[in-house]
Amino acid sequence: MPFDDLLAGIAADMRTVTDRGRVADYIPSLGSVDPARFGIALCTADGACHVAGDADLPFSIQSISKVFALTLALGKVGDALWSRVGREPSGSAFNSIVQLEREEGIPRNPFINAGALVCTDVHLAGHSPREAIGEILRFVRGLADDDDIVVDETVARSEQEQGFRNAALANYIRSFGNLQQPVDAVLGTYFHQCAIAMSCRQLALAGRYLMLGGRSPGAGRIVTPQRARRINAIMLTCGHYDASGDFAFRVGLPGKSGVGGGILAVAPGRGSIAVWSPGLNAQGNSQLGTLALERVSAALGWSIFDPVTA
Repeated sequence: MPFDDLLAGIAADMRTVTDRGRVADYIPSLGSVDPARFGIALCTADGACHVAGDADLPFSIQSISKVFALTLALGKVGDALWSRVGREPSGSAFNSIVQLEREEGIPRNPFINAGALVCTDVHLAGHSPREAIGEILRFVRGLADDDDIVVDETVARSEQEQGFRNAALANYIRSFGNLQQPVDAVLGTYFHQCAIAMSCRQLALAGRYLMLGGRSPGAGRIVTPQRARRINAIMLTCGHYDASGDFAFRVGLPGKSGVGGGILAVAPGRGSIAVWSPGLNAQGNSQLGTLALERVSAALGWSIFDPVTA
């Protein structure tokens, strides 16, 4: 099936759906986003990029940024990171504090907020918040080969004003000695990281290294094939919080969602897919984005659980 026809058909179908979920209005600047928006982009292993809908309209990637932050943190401290952050699904909401008490300040995985704060702490070692944000931004720009990617300062400020739960998480982790940098610096850096704005096209391009065994067409070797495989594994098991099992069941691809309505999904060796629809389901994942990715995976036979065909 031609990719352009497939994506155009999905975008057309998504425009007719009435139940689009609910935008993340607990962050005021995200609550004003038009829920009618829908974009999708698919970049293939041969370098082609196919798009439909609002694929070139930037949106706040939010927790999708945790994929890039994890990649950088592993590049700095390697497997030592896993003594501070686990690799298991949480089975709880992305901003839950309950497990931290039972597990003594060690977050379950790097994709819940608590785990992402620890990764941010790693980035800040020897760096100011401005330097750490600049490093993440340069990394994402290099992956997408696009210097127009920016941090949305309005979103960052909105998150900072409403970031009480994240502040509680950070202070609780600090109380167990698992944050080494000042809490305010960790929080400020984290909020700005989540406020990076990208389009579906840019995000799909940036995710190619996870589709190509750790190699980016524009930036060269990013991580080893083994590390790319392991990041993909954590995306599959933890990338959609307490709906990760359902996403694996329906879509069958490693994926990472964000409350801005975006999802980055990876079909190893085949394609990098980014979808955006701001309405969220009850678990905080894009409602139409999940449906669209289910359609893509089924149409192309790209689920990692599908049998390999010649």
